[in-house]
Amino acid sequence: MALEQVQLRPIGHVRTPYHSLAETPIQTSRNPDERGHLVLLDQYAPALDGLEGFDYAHLICFLDRAWEADGRGTRPFVGDRLRPVPFLLQETGQRVGLFATRSPVRPNYLALSLVRVVAVHGSTVDFTGVDLVDGTPVLDIKPFEPHLDVPGYTRGSGWLDQVRGGWYQRHDTAANPLVRPGERGLRGVGLDPPPPDPPDDRG
Repeated sequence: MALEQVQLRPIGHVRTPYHSLAETPIQTSRNPDERGHLVLLDQYAPALDGLEGFDYAHLICFLDRAWEADGRGTRPFVGDRLRPVPFLLQETGQRVGLFATRSPVRPNYLALSLVRVVAVHGSTVDFTGVDLVDGTPVLDIKPFEPHLDVPGYTRGSGWLDQVRGGWYQRHDTAANPLVRPGERGLRGVGLDPPPPDPPDDRG
């Protein structure tokens, strides 16, 4: 059965110099050197163990300011709201399908920011590459590793070879042929294997 509603809880928030949507950089790649801070709830501090071994990480965030400015999510996504004008096409006015853009105004107001990890201390992560408003709630963090995140990546791909990938690289996981986790793998991440899903009869 498909879920109609999902509740998520922030694990922390970012601290950045920006307080205006209009003045916040549109992508981390266009503001790579500015420093920000991710402040986690203290209970999640142990979950940062090992993150400092990675050069980059994805921050998955809820764009609360965009949500507030857009009627707190009450405006339906119909018509031109499904085909916005991307920031980088302002001069032409060309509309593009919402899911083919990085527009902050989207059904669940989620952002994916690729930041450079500078340091981890306690429950705080210092990073560079700021494209978020101060106080933006963070829902999750996932490390960036070329073998996982760059389609077709192999050694000898230039600067990507220098990107540190933490324990993925130390244990040569690229050579591991594992495709599916199996019950042992699920237990290893703290999940009791659920029973198989019933056949999907929706066709």
